[in-house]
Order: sequence, then structure tokens, then C-alpha cells
Amino acid sequence: MKKIFYILSFIFLAESLLAQSNAQPKAGPAPKINIAKPTSFQLRNGLKVLVVENHKLPRVSYSLTIDNAPNLEGSKKGVSALTGAMIGGGSEKISKEAFNEEVDFLGASIEFSSDGAFASGLSKYSKRILELMAEGALHTVFTNSELDKEKTKLIESLKATEKSIATVARRVENVLTYGKNHPFGEYVTETSISSISLDDILLHYNTYFVPENAYLVVVGDISSQTIKADIESLFEPWQKAIAPDLSYSHSRDVQYTQINFVDMPNAVQSEISVINLSTLKMKDPDYFAAILANQILGGNYNSYLMSNLREKNAWTYDAGSRIGDSRYISRFIAYTQVRNNVTDSAVVEMMKEIKRIRTEKVSQKDLQNVKASYIGQFVMQIEKPETIAGYALNIKTQGLSEDFYEKYIEKINAVTPEDIMRVVNKYILPEQERIVIVGKGIEVLPALEKLKIPIFYFDKYGSPAEKPNYEIPIPAGVTAQSVLASYINAIGGEQVLRNVKSIFTISSGTIQGAPIELTSKTTVDHNLLREIKVMGMSMRKDVLNQKGGYFIQQGQRKDLSENDLSDLKSSAVPFPELDLIKNSEIKLVGIENYNDTDAYVIQEGDSKFYYDVKTGLKLAERKSMDINGELISHTINYSDYREIKGIKIPHVFSLNIGLDILLTTTDVKINEGVSDADFE
Repeated sequence: MKKIFYILSFIFLAESLLAQSNAQPKAGPAPKINIAKPTSFQLRNGLKVLVVENHKLPRVSYSLTIDNAPNLEGSKKGVSALTGAMIGGGSEKISKEAFNEEVDFLGASIEFSSDGAFASGLSKYSKRILELMAEGALHTVFTNSELDKEKTKLIESLKATEKSIATVARRVENVLTYGKNHPFGEYVTETSISSISLDDILLHYNTYFVPENAYLVVVGDISSQTIKADIESLFEPWQKAIAPDLSYSHSRDVQYTQINFVDMPNAVQSEISVINLSTLKMKDPDYFAAILANQILGGNYNSYLMSNLREKNAWTYDAGSRIGDSRYISRFIAYTQVRNNVTDSAVVEMMKEIKRIRTEKVSQKDLQNVKASYIGQFVMQIEKPETIAGYALNIKTQGLSEDFYEKYIEKINAVTPEDIMRVVNKYILPEQERIVIVGKGIEVLPALEKLKIPIFYFDKYGSPAEKPNYEIPIPAGVTAQSVLASYINAIGGEQVLRNVKSIFTISSGTIQGAPIELTSKTTVDHNLLREIKVMGMSMRKDVLNQKGGYFIQQGQRKDLSENDLSDLKSSAVPFPELDLIKNSEIKLVGIENYNDTDAYVIQEGDSKFYYDVKTGLKLAERKSMDINGELISHTINYSDYREIKGIKIPHVFSLNIGLDILLTTTDVKINEGVSDADFE
């Protein structure tokens, strides 16, 4: 079932959602900030409490944060995540089901993690909400049955993302930046999850979920005096203890700029990051200049990186940068995701913009615009109670002055162009940048090698690897037609496939967090219907019939062009391979390693199809399309083949359009559920 043609629909959706998320807020005036001062007290077990009264709305929130130093989990990596997932899973007083039912009844929200908890709701229920949060956080009964459930969920989640280019990129960035033996560089594996026992969970909870470094921040429509009595009653029994404060080997930057490359044969775009370590902290005098410098380079929609890579060159949906300000070791990172064929160019342009901000003084006008935008965002955020809570916590945990946030705007406005240049030369180090690239080596390496930047190779887990070998010989006698015949046989056989007159599928997933549903109906007569719904609303509908075709997008109907009709008609059948095998112009162009699987690659015009050498099943199809003068390639991956009426149908498919989209087919109907009226 060829689905390349509706990629354009998803591109439209992604651009619409990204445009909304990247909208630049309008700068507002710079008012004097008056942040409510918390009432504070400390329990005998070490728990610090900060209470900020805010009577504007009848709501209250409780945020419990355990501010321990990072800890290394080693061969038990995942124990913290599993502990956090199990906290709040029922106590001796209340079952998990009864707990969740009461939270829903109160209209509250209560969440737990391995380093704290959060609860919010109407202030008239404030005492009961706090009681429930305390019960879940401090009195969970941990069981083997619950541990097994959470381990299964975590392993399934791990498997679902193991071929994600973004997931691999984030893991390798951390490993190479900090090292595998550092808390920030270690990663979860199926082996480490499987090795975790209930004793490990209990040990972790009792060692690290302790009150000495804990802060409870209360914000909302409550009385400080009343809530103090409630907190003392509920949290004083929490046994006094302090978590270990361990030291780790110091992470180091590379000695010279280099490319660290990870080959991902299924990648249709490259994940690029430029990284060096940072020691910046919030309490440092450089802090305000550094955050503005980052805004200029890659922190907002009009930044250098965004203007170059997205607006000028149209290579990406997103480009940006961040500079860490942790009390512990952190990093500067510039990042983007671009099409394979411009990977090398993107590296050049990213390094050019980094050089630009280090060598060209930003104009006073541009700096003023960045300040105004940043201050506007700061003022908008400060209206939220959770922001006040976060600020109060930062003052305590980051060692900030009590008036840090009241003087925030004053400090921002005091930054000069000279300050910007000074801090970028201190914290951004182009001579020691680690350029991490995760992409399709066979397509991007030849151009990267021409940059004359040393390239070192790593696997998907950050371990050193050899340069990939892309020369895999095709066995004698194997042709494009024989590969297609193997596929047809693998999914059911030609006779069975020819008995299929129509296929009706429903698939679902998410895009930018919004639920999406794809309905597809196809017949052997080249009739087609595809409809994409987002949050239940139809965003695009494509229809092809014997008379022609059209699409409806956001309520507007438009007829398909002759070229679009021709492209759609050839693929608007249940099994395009039945026709493709007769095409004398198709070519078997080689064997590539695709998602750790050797695959035959068949080319038809601008399209490529990947078939598993061993099973014959189709792994992916890729099409290059000219969109607004740009040649763009997109790939759909197929997996989880299941038999329906004697035919193997892929039930999971994913595509990347600058965003990773995973769709799961929930319903398949063969020779039913389709009528002529569907295509009118």
C-alpha cells in the first residue's frame, strides 16, 4: 500500500503547528517586578517549606522537589525511572484505583517522580489534595506485580524509539559529551531494566527519596499559618536522612573540532549538534549576558541560526541553541535537523554563525530588540503561580540573592554588545566543538569528508566504530523483478492479492502532541480516499475517482492537477507491487543496511523501495519531491506485519517530515466497508 502521496498533507499539518509554536511574542513594556516573598520554615527532618500566598484565583499548588546531587545508576540504569513510576501506586490506606478516583472527583492533578511530586487543584480541597500527595509520596507500598508492569512498559517504550534518529542523537550526544560513567551520560537498556529487582527499587527510594535536600513550595489561595499545621502533621513523620553526595570524573571537551558520526541507514534527515561543555551558573555575573547571547545565536525565532537555516535556506523546520546553567557540569549546544543532501552545508553555516557572534559585535538596535522580546516573555511567565514557585525554589537551590528576580529586568537591560562578545568567547569554543551528526552515511559522508574536518565514527550507543562499508554485492540472479516477486509471495502470494478488490484502514498517532487519525480507502479501480483528522477535526481529505480528483484542506476544495492525478493514480491500488513488477524501467540499485537489516533497493523514477533480503517484506519507501523549487526526500517505514485474511499487512508505519510521526493501524477491512459513494 503506497502512501507517499499524503506526505504533503502531513507537511502542511507540521508547518501549521510549528508556525504556531514558533510565533514570536510581541514585546511589552518593562514594568517593575514585584514578586511575592514566600513565608518559609523548616521541619525537624530537614524539609524546607516555602509558602507564597496568591488569592487571585481559588487554586493551590504543591511542588515537592528533592534536590539531590546526580547519582550514577550503572548496571541498574532505569531504577530511578521505575521508582518514580511506582511512587503513588497505592498505600496501605488507599489503593491505586481509589486514589485515582478521588483525585478525579476533586478535579485535581497529582503527579509523582523519583525526585518529588506535584499537586494542584481548587483551594477548597487544598487539605485533602495535600493529604493525598503526602500519602502517595511517603507511604507507597511497592510490589513485584507493579514493578513487572512498569518494567514491561519501559522496555516497550525503549523498543518503540530504538530506531528513532532523534532518540539516538540525544543518547549519543550525552554519552560523548559527559562519558558513559557520568550520571548525565549513562543510558537505559533492556538489559539494565531487566536486572532491576524490587530490592533495588526499595534501596533507591530509601536512599534518595529523603527530606534533607527536599523543598515543598506551596503557591495559591491558602493561609500560611493554616497550611503550616497541615504540612507539619503530614511530613514530620518522614524519616530524617540525607542522600549521598558523590563525585565523578570531570568531563572534558575534545582537543580540536571534529565530527562524531553515527550511521543511521533509515535516516531521511540528519540530526546535527555542535557541543562544548559549560560551567555557567545562574549566580555567575556572566549569566544575563550569556542568556541574551544565546537568544541572539539560537534562542528565538529571529536568531542567527533560525534566520540562516530556516528562513534564508529553507533547510529545516527548527534550529536553535541552548547554554546550560546547572550547578553541575553543563554544556552549550547548537542544533538542527536537515535533509541529507544539505548536511554538509548546514554544518558550514552553523559554524559560520557561531564565528559571527564571536567576532562581529551585535548592533545596539538588535540587542535592544532581543532584550524587549525576552523581557516580554519573562513578564508573561511571571503571571503564572507555578513560575513564582519555581523562582522561589531557584533562589534556595541555586544560591541566588533574595532580590534576584526583582532585579532581573534591570540586569537584562544593563547588558552591552561588549558583554555579549565577551561571554560568547568565554563559553562557546569553536576550536573545541564536538559536531555530532546522526544520519545516513551513504548519502552524507562523501560531502562531509570534503569539509576537511576530522571524522570519528560511533555506534548508536556512543561506542567507537569503524567507518561503514557500503559496498554489499548483489547475489547472482537477483533482479528487481525477483525481489518484487519475493515480496508478493511473502505477504500472501499473487493469487490471494488479486482477489482483493478494496482495502479500508484506520490508523492513529500524534503530531506535536495532538492526536491524529488517518482513514484510507483504496480499490483496484484506482479509487482512493485519504482523510487526516487532528483532534477529531478534518484537516485534509484527498479523493480520486474515475472522473478525476480533488482535495479539501481546512474546508477549501481544490481539484488536483494533471501531474498530481497521474502520480496518485499509479499508486491508488491496494498492492502497487502487482503493477510495479511489470515495469521494465525499474532497477535494482544495490543492497543497503537499513535499520540494521540488509535490504534490496529498487528504484522507480524518483522513488526507492527497500525490501528485507531475508524475509522479502517491504521495510520502507522513499520519494524525492520538488516542493517550491527544493528537492526534498521523505521516507515511510513499515513494520509489525500482521496477517489479515491470509495477507500480511504492516500495522505500524512512521515517517519524518522534520518531525517524527508514528502511526499505528487499528482497523483493517479487506473487501468490505468501501462503497462508490466514498469516492464521490
